[in-house]
Amino acid sequence: MKVIVFRISTEEYGLDVSQVKSIERLQHITIVPNTTEFIRGIINLRGSVIPIIDLRARFGITNKENTESMRIIVVAIENIELGLIVDSANDVIDIPIDAIETPPTIISKNKLSYIDSIAKINERLLLILNPNNILNINEFKIIEQIGNDSQWTQ
Repeated sequence: MKVIVFRISTEEYGLDVSQVKSIERLQHITIVPNTTEFIRGIINLRGSVIPIIDLRARFGITNKENTESMRIIVVAIENIELGLIVDSANDVIDIPIDAIETPPTIISKNKLSYIDSIAKINERLLLILNPNNILNINEFKIIEQIGNDSQWTQ
């Protein structure tokens, strides 16, 4: 499995490269009023309006000032492109299948369904995310509405 490794705070996470459309530098984000805290807003990326999710806020990690190393990882969920703000993204690694395990029951029972698997690489644990499960159905409907709202594309 080929994985893009990124950091949020001191923890490492991964996304299967097949789920990633691009990795972009942090840019100006237009705030969308009356959305949840972790929906930061939207960006114009090469003519497309992309809703932006702050993974720090989504995961309940203390927010920090924007830095030069922050990136937006663009993924597609049900034909909607979505940007995920991370602290850094700078590594692509191959993980042997035998190093990947299903998450422990305590993770899957605590509404952490966005953790797809855990990779054990030497002394390091890498949480592999499933971007399809980062949002619940109501949150996804908000994102879908933001992405499809004609006022943003005019």
